[in-house]
Amino acid sequence: MATIVKTPAGTWKAVIRKQGWPTAVKTFRTKRDAEDWARQTEDEMVRGVHIQRAPAQKLTVAAALDRYLREITPSKKAGGSQRRDHTSAKPLREGLGRYALGALTPEVIAKYRDERLAEGLSGSTVRLELALLSHLHTVALREWGISLVANPVLTVRKPKTVARDRRLHAGEEVRLLQSVRQHSNPILAWVTELALETAAREMEILSLCLQDVDMSRRIAILRDTKNGDSRTIPLSRRAAEILREAIETYPREGTNLIFPGEPGRDGKRRPYTIGKVWQQAVQRAGLDGLRFHDLRHEAASRLVEMGLSDAKVRQITGHKSAQMLYRYAHLRGEDLVADLDAAQMRRSPM
Repeated sequence: MATIVKTPAGTWKAVIRKQGWPTAVKTFRTKRDAEDWARQTEDEMVRGVHIQRAPAQKLTVAAALDRYLREITPSKKAGGSQRRDHTSAKPLREGLGRYALGALTPEVIAKYRDERLAEGLSGSTVRLELALLSHLHTVALREWGISLVANPVLTVRKPKTVARDRRLHAGEEVRLLQSVRQHSNPILAWVTELALETAAREMEILSLCLQDVDMSRRIAILRDTKNGDSRTIPLSRRAAEILREAIETYPREGTNLIFPGEPGRDGKRRPYTIGKVWQQAVQRAGLDGLRFHDLRHEAASRLVEMGLSDAKVRQITGHKSAQMLYRYAHLRGEDLVADLDAAQMRRSPM
């Protein structure tokens, strides 16, 4: 049975104590509102569907984002994942930060999505923002004890994205390699060429250590992968030459990293960072818009064009499904024409 009392401030406080449930307390301006809330809440307790909404109504999206960035983001892979969280959190805080977490509805989130797209943001950018907001709700529900009826982001339609199909055209690879080789540090050229030879991601290459490479077997173990699972990749002759040169000639005092950066303030050497110097090299080569990750697309496409089976290509690239591989392997139309002509020639009667 609920207890309803008038407070010194003139408001009405409803208190519900029921065995098996935490005490529920809420204050109202009128006694009628307090009685209505008490009846509804007791009914929900009897039916076993009561949810304590107070924390969700008090916690704002801005405060929840701050807690997420403080507690959850540091547990993610350093680098891209953590940077994306901070980048996506900024517009979410500006657009939705004043809302209580429990007040967010699919309609509010859909309006935010449409406004962001109207500002000229890409579908991929907005999808990342919604993904962060969705995971924030999941963490609040499962780990923070915030009672929410449901995750409202799950019912909101996500913006369409256009898969990148950027490949190196005739002469572009030569210009790119010439440009990266002009940089004073040879790591930029080594890593660029290794990306084309191995289809590995930027951090997978930069995080390689001496013990990860077996020259006699011509294999390398990639440990710092996107999905957290290590994988072993074969090394082409050129890839092996690059790694041998890097291991034998580059100074790495105090570290086993093959591509170390300069020591930090703590004296520790971390993987070399290529972001700015890569962009400068791309601009020198006249290849504006080319991203380092496009080299992974290029390498995966070349592996398919060599005739390797999907299973073998996926083992090299680390893709879990053929569908994910197809997003990366973009075959040139002119190459398909040549394959079609050759197939038709084989079928033609003698």
